[in-house]
Amino acid sequence: MNAHKTTAYNSETEFADLPGRKIAYRSIGSGTPLILINRFRGTIDTWDPLFLDLLAEKYSVITFDYTGIGYSSGTLPTDVKEVAKDIKDLADYLKIEKAIFIGWSYGGLVTQAAMHQYPELVTHTVLLGTGPIGKRVVPLEQSFLDHALKPINDLNDEVVLFFEPESEESRKAAKASHDRISQRIDVSKIPSTMDVFQLYFAGGENAAEDKDNYRDKLKTTKTPILIISGDHDTSFAVENWYPLTRQLPTAQLILLPQTGHGPQHEHVDLVVNYINLFLESTK
Repeated sequence: MNAHKTTAYNSETEFADLPGRKIAYRSIGSGTPLILINRFRGTIDTWDPLFLDLLAEKYSVITFDYTGIGYSSGTLPTDVKEVAKDIKDLADYLKIEKAIFIGWSYGGLVTQAAMHQYPELVTHTVLLGTGPIGKRVVPLEQSFLDHALKPINDLNDEVVLFFEPESEESRKAAKASHDRISQRIDVSKIPSTMDVFQLYFAGGENAAEDKDNYRDKLKTTKTPILIISGDHDTSFAVENWYPLTRQLPTAQLILLPQTGHGPQHEHVDLVVNYINLFLESTK
């Protein structure tokens, strides 16, 4: 084993100096670029390192913080279409011409906006624990809000937010993921004030209005899409995808049992295997 191998634990935090802001990012692995697009309150520290390292066995994995979030400067835009510009600007900075997008939760909405705005950049889209842009059929659960809006989240909050509290196996997976993440995290960089939360919420409301008709564009896109959801996602219930059944010609939906909002943190190996198979079979 290469003692100097770059991993999620030791990768350097770098900065893309862009007009009006600096975007923090990290990169591990090699190969086709795979850009990860984060959840509500997520930073480059809050992805599960095991998930990143397994993806990096086959791809160049790039994580970044949105404008105004985490290690990046500026102010988070209130329109997911504007937030999606971070992806394009970072790709241009890194001289990336083609990339795979992986979006989680709020990041899934940003990913859909980016996919439609920059079709020349994206080759494949993976959506984790998220829903289609547009009005929700099933709203988020009160339990999500009760835990998600605390200034600091502990393990018990994470169990409710990202896993399935009723499952012993899911609770064990939560503890394991939490412990991996805790080895490299600056909690002070995690958004913790209502002022910043409201910027995210405004983006979510904007996505629900769908003034750019991105939801219907999912029905005509040529981009292969993989959707992985848990059967009890308190934020983005999988049922929100069901009205689009048989209308999305390039989308595959995988539903994991006794799984919450963070399937890639609960079933790390399984989700990475699904992603690898999807990417290899839809070239």
